[in-house]
Amino acid sequence: MSLDSPAANGAFAKQAGIKFALLSDMNRKMLETYGILKKYNVQDENYQWALRANIVIDKQGIIQFIEGGDSAVDPNTALTMCTTIHKKDADKAAPAKKDASMKNEPATKKDPPGN
Repeated sequence: MSLDSPAANGAFAKQAGIKFALLSDMNRKMLETYGILKKYNVQDENYQWALRANIVIDKQGIIQFIEGGDSAVDPNTALTMCTTIHKKDADKAAPAKKDASMKNEPATKKDPPGN
């Protein structure tokens, strides 16, 4: 999320080789809500800037991870977190798929005891 325009984010993403969408919050609502918008005063002039942060939000809209500060410059941390969440989701879905496939298996004839 950035204070920059979508066009500026697109140019930055292309320059940095980023393959996922960078979002823009030019009206600053989300940045204020998440505590990322920082304000400071210099000689009676107010300035605002967005703290560098990676926020990973899952498909249900739940925040799974927030990383702020200098370490958030490297998008690999967010990528690792996304991969971890994806793996957890796949692991949760796997038993359900296995149970569903077992219900569709044909019944097998069993030999009577002692044969």
